[in-house]
Amino acid sequence: MIEKLRTRTDVIESAGELLIDTLKQGGKILLCGNGGSAADCQHIAAEFVVRYEKHRRPLAAIALTTDSSILTAHSNDYHFDSVFARQVEALGTDNDCLIAISTSGTSRNVLNAAEAAIDKGMAVIGLTGNGGGMLAGVATMSIVVPEQVTARIQEAHILIGHWWCGLVEEAFHDRDHA
Repeated sequence: MIEKLRTRTDVIESAGELLIDTLKQGGKILLCGNGGSAADCQHIAAEFVVRYEKHRRPLAAIALTTDSSILTAHSNDYHFDSVFARQVEALGTDNDCLIAISTSGTSRNVLNAAEAAIDKGMAVIGLTGNGGGMLAGVATMSIVVPEQVTARIQEAHILIGHWWCGLVEEAFHDRDHA
């Protein structure tokens, strides 16, 4: 998988630069995904807010997968397809970036969040596999893991997430300690 990702180095690093620019301009990173991808959202958000490997100031990141009251109230009162879009509408600004994670690229609630983010003028990084699905066409920038097996795609996603955390942390560690 690592060897396959070498063909995606440029877009992965460009996405990392987009995250750095978002944070430097005072924006925040929102993340959404289902199942294992939801866990990846929480993991990546924690690395930004707390730290990855180096001490530096906290960086604004919110996993839209974590508030059980919002998730259940919205799903009960409306529909699960719009659970992340609603949060993007409430929390997102045109300075922010959404990381939308879907191994298939076809998760309706993730697609709806990406579309809501685009409507708000946000950048959207699509993190997917299986050829990209519809998410690859909606996102501002897409990283499509060249794999069909969900477990391998998820393994690549967290590796990419850590790659971004390293790039972001290096940019802010240098800035915070200049």
